[in-house]
Amino acid sequence: MPERPEFWGLPTWAPAVLYTVLGLSAVFMVVRLVLAARLWWKVGRPLARWDQPLRRLGLLLKFYFGQGKVLLQPYPGLMHLAIFSSMVVFFIGTALATINSHFVTILTGGVYLAYKLVLDLFILVFFVGAGMAAYRRYVKRPDRLTRSSRFGVTLGLLSAIVLLGWVIESFRLAIDRPAWAAWSPLGWGLAQLWIATGMSVAALNSAHLAAYALHIGAIVALFVTVPTSTLLHVVTTAFNIYSAKLDRPTGQLTKVPENAKGEYIYANQVKNLTWKQLLESDTCTECGRCQDVCPAYIAGRPLSPKQLILGIREAFHAEQAAILKDQPETKPLVGSWIPDEMLWSCTTCEACVRECPVMIEHLDAIVDMRRYLVSESRVDDMLQEVLANLGRYGNSFGQSERARSKWTLPVQPKLKDARKEEVDVLWFVGDYASFNPTVTDATRLTAEVFQKAGLNFGILYEGERNAGNDVRRVGEEGLFEILVEKNSAVLSKALFKSIVTTDPHTLNALKNEYPQDVLNGRPVLHYSELLWQLINSGQLKLNKRLGYRVTYHDPCYLGRYNQVFDAPRQIIAATGCELVEMPRCRARSLCCNAGGGQIWMKEGEMRERPSENRIREAVGLGGVSTFVVACPKDLTMYRDAVKTTQQESRMAVKDLIELVYEAL
Repeated sequence: MPERPEFWGLPTWAPAVLYTVLGLSAVFMVVRLVLAARLWWKVGRPLARWDQPLRRLGLLLKFYFGQGKVLLQPYPGLMHLAIFSSMVVFFIGTALATINSHFVTILTGGVYLAYKLVLDLFILVFFVGAGMAAYRRYVKRPDRLTRSSRFGVTLGLLSAIVLLGWVIESFRLAIDRPAWAAWSPLGWGLAQLWIATGMSVAALNSAHLAAYALHIGAIVALFVTVPTSTLLHVVTTAFNIYSAKLDRPTGQLTKVPENAKGEYIYANQVKNLTWKQLLESDTCTECGRCQDVCPAYIAGRPLSPKQLILGIREAFHAEQAAILKDQPETKPLVGSWIPDEMLWSCTTCEACVRECPVMIEHLDAIVDMRRYLVSESRVDDMLQEVLANLGRYGNSFGQSERARSKWTLPVQPKLKDARKEEVDVLWFVGDYASFNPTVTDATRLTAEVFQKAGLNFGILYEGERNAGNDVRRVGEEGLFEILVEKNSAVLSKALFKSIVTTDPHTLNALKNEYPQDVLNGRPVLHYSELLWQLINSGQLKLNKRLGYRVTYHDPCYLGRYNQVFDAPRQIIAATGCELVEMPRCRARSLCCNAGGGQIWMKEGEMRERPSENRIREAVGLGGVSTFVVACPKDLTMYRDAVKTTQQESRMAVKDLIELVYEAL
């Protein structure tokens, strides 16, 4: 049952011409792709992303072929999977048919029948996917999608190739009428139409030849246009996923790069971006998933992660000629292609990175460009003042170092000084938990709960400085290093077995960005993790079941950054509360808008604060009376939000520790 390309009206010289034309068009496509890819390395800075090839191949299998992140959203995920999987099957099927017909017979008997059935069924799979794509693009028309005629051309070419392949198969079946025809149900079904109309073999052969010529023409057109069409991402996505960061934790940023003279290289020009960042700009599929989850974009601020990456793409393609000729770039990247306001709107919540189906690392580029803005003092007055306070006092409030432990005065017995006494747990309290009046009550409750549990713990008193997490994310790398150095000096002298903090931002900095020799293998825990250990072991006994109907907000730096999702929920259950999850929860939680230094900056114009949006979401759950948080900044943001949304009578914002204290 082998294929017979010399039949069905095809001249004997057809295979030679066919493979020559297809081969030349494929070579043309590959050459254009290689030339485009070379520009990433020639224009961008070096970056090592080729180690651990087996792990990188695993990423390709999971996220490229397995569509791991694409499928996070059901409709577009299934749509994309249908189109992608069918094209992979057709490519493999065509290769097998070529080998079977001209080189080695490998498809016989039942294997051949299964082969024909699978190819036929995937015609249906493709058109389901293509129909979903067309409906979504031209009927539903979600705002997040980029309007481009290139999409229609690409979808049209793919559809034409598959449709003509189906028609060709039907003509062949109508001519040969083999006994196994039912194993090609779609092809045989269409063949019935030609048979019913009484077409002669000569007419069928002529029609087959015409369809075949159009089919090959469509494939050639596809090959030729790939480097400039929306299908380019099929190639660039594979490279981008393969070159993803591996061993660097999500919450760890790279240092400012230096040139041979030891001078900092700031991302103020296209040539100062890495080749990976340029690759990412060409990889973006313009799907808009990132901006759908971006708190700044939702609030109406001048940031769309998609537009930021497309801005880099536009700058790259506009400036590459000048860069290759060693001429000055016509416009600066930061300030012209990428407005300052766009960069300062980012909350560094990581939602865009988590959502991106092609694994673009938006946040690294944003922080790289922010570092340049800080070096040029292009920051707002409030942020400038806070940075000055952090440099002078070690806290963002501009308070004396001695005032850091003022909140401890009512607590009895007095808390141990971990600089002077050996403790099991060192509590790194953090700025907001120490100085903000909205938060200090919860901080004192935490101390009391620790004492009731018999925990051997202490704090650093005035020896503690801001951990520097958000300092680094606003782009003040030098100040971050100073804070790390001062905190590390104190931590190195203290005797403790683990660190705990109530602040997820502090958790991220200590856990992911501090020198490993300072921690010396000792764990850094969020207080929810420690509390759950104490409750689960029986060391902390909760004697009262509260019975509240509550919802819980996952802080960005606790959840998305450090994957602590379960401990707070287990504690809520242990207090006897009923947890009602918000639609956007766990890794898809909406940022409160405090991160990335936003809590230190002027708000700017927005339609609605993300914190207000979140409170309205919680109120909409129905019957929920308590909004539970596990971050000092969240406590501040959401208590303010219930006031501005006038929901104080319907929703109480409580720190997790308040539930634990009440349940004791």
